[in-house]
Amino acid sequence: MSKVGIVATIKNIARIHTDFPTKFGVPRQSGLTPLMATIVFEPLYRDPSAIRGLEGFSYIWLIWQFSEAVGSKISPTVRPPRLGGNTRMGVFATRSPFRPNHLGLSSVKLEKIEMHSQWGPVLHVSGADMIDNTPIFDIKPYLPYADSHPEAASGFAAPHEAYKLKVVFPECWLSLIPESLRQGLCSVLEQDPRPAYVSDSERIFGIPFAGFDVRFIVTEGVLTVVEIVRLKA
Repeated sequence: MSKVGIVATIKNIARIHTDFPTKFGVPRQSGLTPLMATIVFEPLYRDPSAIRGLEGFSYIWLIWQFSEAVGSKISPTVRPPRLGGNTRMGVFATRSPFRPNHLGLSSVKLEKIEMHSQWGPVLHVSGADMIDNTPIFDIKPYLPYADSHPEAASGFAAPHEAYKLKVVFPECWLSLIPESLRQGLCSVLEQDPRPAYVSDSERIFGIPFAGFDVRFIVTEGVLTVVEIVRLKA
C-alpha cells in the first residue's frame, strides 16, 4: 500500500519558558545570548528514562513551532529583516517563521537537568530564541563532529557581530533588572531588536522582558535605555 499522502500527527512533547512574553526583542538566532530558559515536558513525556544519557551532551537541538505564525498566509518568498525588509528571498533560504509547517530549529546549551517533584525532568538551557510557552516537538543531542561546519558559507546572512550596537544602560534603570538577567538583556539590546526597516532616532521602542517594559532609543549606532516600567501581572 502506498504511503503517499499519509500525514503524521506531530505531538507537543514540552514547552519552553523564557523571559520574552512576545516576539519583539527575541534573539534572531539561537546561541546569541546567555539568557536562561527552562523546558518542561508534557505529562505524557515526564518519564526520566526518556532523557537517560542526555546529561552527557553539552548542546541539544530543539525542534519547535512558530506558534504565533500558525494560520498566517504562506508565500514562496519572504523579506529577511537583515536585508532591510525590502528584498525578497526564497522562504527555504531563510529562517522566517512564515513557512509551510511553521517549524523552528534551535541549538541551545544544556546547562543542567533538574528532577522536579511535580514536573519530572526539567531541562535548564541557555541561548534560546523563542517566546515564552513555545511548543517543543522534539529534542535531539547536538553532535559536534557531524553538526559543526565552521567553513560553511553564510549566504546573504552576514555574521551577527556586524550589527552590534553600543548599549548605554544608566545605573538608575539597570538596577531595577535582576542581576542574573542584566548581561543577557544587554546582549539582546546590542543586537538591535528594532525592525530592520525602522531608523527613526527619536522613536522610543519597548521590549517586554521578564516582567518589565525596557524602553530605549537608537541614535547613530548607540542604543540608550531611557526608562524601565514594571508590567502588570
